[in-house]
Amino acid sequence: MTFAQKSSKEILYVGTYTQKGEGIYVYEFDRKNLSYKELQVITSKISPSFLEFHPNKKFLYTANEGNATVSSYAIDQATGKLTAINSQPSLGRGPCHVSVDPKGKFLFVSNYGSGQLGVYLLNKDGSIGAAADSIQDKGAPGQKPHMHSIIPSADGKFIYASDLGIDKIMVYAVDQKTGKLTPGTVPYVEVKAGDGPRHFAIHPNGNFGYSACELSSHVNSFQIVKNTGALVPLERITMLPSDFKSKSFAADIHFSPDGKFIYASNRGHESLAIYGVDAKTGKLTIAGHAETHGKHPRNFLIDEKGELAIVTNKDSDNVVFFKRNAATGQLTYTGKEISVPTPVCVKQLFLK
Repeated sequence: MTFAQKSSKEILYVGTYTQKGEGIYVYEFDRKNLSYKELQVITSKISPSFLEFHPNKKFLYTANEGNATVSSYAIDQATGKLTAINSQPSLGRGPCHVSVDPKGKFLFVSNYGSGQLGVYLLNKDGSIGAAADSIQDKGAPGQKPHMHSIIPSADGKFIYASDLGIDKIMVYAVDQKTGKLTPGTVPYVEVKAGDGPRHFAIHPNGNFGYSACELSSHVNSFQIVKNTGALVPLERITMLPSDFKSKSFAADIHFSPDGKFIYASNRGHESLAIYGVDAKTGKLTIAGHAETHGKHPRNFLIDEKGELAIVTNKDSDNVVFFKRNAATGQLTYTGKEISVPTPVCVKQLFLK
C-alpha cells in the first residue's frame, strides 16, 4: 500500500500572481466527488507564484516574483494549513522557480529577470538558511540570460539549470555538504537557437531528460550520462498539431508516475501535448492533445496516483481537473474546476 493510498486527506496548494490573486490558496480535495473546500488563503501580495515541497512534506517553499524573495512555510500535518517561517532575498531579480534537493539539504532558486541561479542551505526546522552559492549566467552578444528552472537529479548529485535566454541547459555537480556548484564534465548542452528551454523533466529511470522549449514549442530530449550527468541530444519534437499556425508558447512538462507518458503545456494552443515514452530508447511518440478548458496553461500536475491531471489556466482564472487513462495517457475533461485569480502553480499533498 502506498503512502497516497492509506492517506486520509488530500490538500491542494495554488500559487498565484497577486495583481489579481491574493497569494497562496489552500484547499482540501475530495477525490471521489472531485469537490474541494477552501481551507486558507495566505495573503501575500508579492506573487508567490511557484511552489515546491520539502521531501519530508512538512515544509513548502515559494518563489516570490513581486519582491525578489523566497519564503518557507510549515505545513500542519493534521490540516494542511500553512504557517510562515522565514524569507530570504532570491539573489537576483524576478525569481520564477524553486526546487529542493532530494535529501532536503538545499533550496535552488531561478531568477528569470537577472539570469542568476541561487542555492540556499535548508535548516532542520524548514527555514531557509545561509546562501551557499550564486551563479550569474552570461550570454553571447545580444542575448539576455533568463534562468527559468533548476531540476535536481534523483540522487541530488547534479542539477539541470534551464536558461531560456541563452538557449542552454547547464549541468552542475552539487557538493553534498556545502551546496557549492561546480560545472559538470560537459558543462551544458545547447539547443537550437531561439528554442528557449524553460522547464525540464527527468524520466523516472534516470536515463533521459526532456526540455519544454517556450519560444519554439518543441520538446528536446537527451540521454543522461549517469556518472557525469552530461546531456546527449536525442531528438526534437514539436508540441503543436501540424495544422496550427497561430502563436503558442510552451510552459511546463511532467511525467506520469509510471514513466510511460509525458505531458507538456501549450499557451496559445491551450492544450497539453501527450507523448508516449519508450523507456529503453527515450524516444517520444505523440499520443494527442488535450484542450485545457482555459487560457494560458502554466504549471500543471499529473496526480501522484496517476488518475488525474490538474491544470492552472492563468488568463482564465481557473484550475481544471481531468481524468487520466493510465493505459492510453489520454485526458478527459471532468467539468470540475476551481475559480482562482491568476493561478500559476498547483501542488498536491497527501496527509496521513
